[in-house]
Amino acid sequence: FLLLLLFNRCCVVVAVQMGGGLFAKLRKFDAYPKTAEDFQVKTVSGAAISIIAIVVMILLFSSELAYFLSKEVEPELFVDTSRNEKMKINIDVVFHRMPCSFLSIDVMDISGEHELDIDHDLFRERLDLEGNRILTEAEELEALGDQSLGADAAIKAMKDGLDPNRCESCYGAETEEQPCCNTCDEVRSAYRKKGWGLQNPQGIEQCDREGWTEKLKEESHEGCRLFGSLLVNKVAGNFHVAPGKSFQQNNFHVHDLNSFGRDSVGKFNMTHTINRLSFGEEVPGSVEPLAGHSESSNIQSTTMFQYFVKIVPTRYRKSSGEEISTNQYSVTMHQKHIDFAAGETGLPGIFFMYEITPILVQLSEHNHSFLHFLTSLCAIIGGIFSVAGMIDGFVYHGLRSLQKKEELGKAG
Repeated sequence: FLLLLLFNRCCVVVAVQMGGGLFAKLRKFDAYPKTAEDFQVKTVSGAAISIIAIVVMILLFSSELAYFLSKEVEPELFVDTSRNEKMKINIDVVFHRMPCSFLSIDVMDISGEHELDIDHDLFRERLDLEGNRILTEAEELEALGDQSLGADAAIKAMKDGLDPNRCESCYGAETEEQPCCNTCDEVRSAYRKKGWGLQNPQGIEQCDREGWTEKLKEESHEGCRLFGSLLVNKVAGNFHVAPGKSFQQNNFHVHDLNSFGRDSVGKFNMTHTINRLSFGEEVPGSVEPLAGHSESSNIQSTTMFQYFVKIVPTRYRKSSGEEISTNQYSVTMHQKHIDFAAGETGLPGIFFMYEITPILVQLSEHNHSFLHFLTSLCAIIGGIFSVAGMIDGFVYHGLRSLQKKEELGKAG
């Protein structure tokens, strides 16, 4: 047992000696020799330089961290091979001098599909001339807590003393599909289907009962906000917002302007502001060239505003792998003043003619490399530390040289 204990002691001594020799050799590779604290000198200039270096390090670190956390978007071009797709058009336009009841929106494309007087997924807000919203009678009753808003048309007709099962005349525009016209709108619709213009609604019992002429006069000094979305075929086409109800007559697209009175024709003020016009979903970095765009029109003239839009299909691929199909676009604009007295033809309104390019732009998100971030971080810290040390040494030795010269001058 004693021999074993002695043997262990000898091994420990040898290991310590060998380890000490190994550590002594490793010390030769130390690139950062230390100075004893007794020989270190702390100066005010060194403290100032250290504080400035720390502040610069923090600023550069924050900038590098923000860059690392951001996404890098790489664009690529492909041929668009999609087929039979729909395209969503988001629209928000304010007409400053055109009532909501005057306007209709129509969509047509090169495939021959037409949608007239669209009202689904589109909303209208009546505005005064100052741009403030005008509450409708139903909204005012709702604000006052009236609970009768759910009454159906039959109950309302009975309250007005009308037979809910009545069948009123369409004034010569009856058809098998529409033998009765119980409202002014139904009479106007029947006339449009026949290709007739309802030039004077006075004398039409339904229009007189509803006060349609008085309503037009009352709303003639209003504006309108039209907003919502349209779902169209992904082919070239156009959509427009213009006064008058639209209909097809002998393969021509016609708007009924006579119902507003002969004095109104040629005096439609189409001054407008486009708050939003986009094609598809919104993606990071998307730009809407027409957002906030305004155009004005003279009330004494009729103006046709035409926007020619080039749509670029876009696919946005997030770093998570999710893909969003949307569109970007560029636009040029032209306006035409129409003088009906001079025999010029045209329709007041705003027209958007769009074409779709066959090129697909793919925008792919990528995260920045963490190793690149670490490399930049080390470069920032090491570089500033080295430069600050050089500046501190230069300042310290410069001041010492000046002090020695002053001392020699005094001694002399």
